[in-house]
Amino acid sequence: MIHHVSFGTSDIARAAAFYDAVLAVLGLRRIKQDDGGIHYGTSDILFSVVTPVDGQAASPGNGVHVAFQARDQGMVRAFHRTALLHGGSEDGAPGLRPEYNANYYGAFVRDPDGNKIEAVTHSAA
Repeated sequence: MIHHVSFGTSDIARAAAFYDAVLAVLGLRRIKQDDGGIHYGTSDILFSVVTPVDGQAASPGNGVHVAFQARDQGMVRAFHRTALLHGGSEDGAPGLRPEYNANYYGAFVRDPDGNKIEAVTHSAA
């Protein structure tokens, strides 16, 4: 069982502006903020954006991404649109991904630090 996932950022304020908007679409809210990061969830922390503890610049992992569960296809599209409006970059437009399975509907974006995130649903609508 995963407790939470963290991505590094080199700019907490920029990350907050992006993730506050994008994660709200998926029903997550900022639960806590401290000097090292911002922490999101529903009642418990599920996802954090933090400055690296080694003091080095943040960098995205090659092959790493986090997929957030969306309620339906409309939520996936709203996630994608909101991410692009708040400094994210395109990495896979909303659509079916039959290479995963017949009902896999997802969208991929990069956050302002280059980390890859996705919203996905298996709902037909």
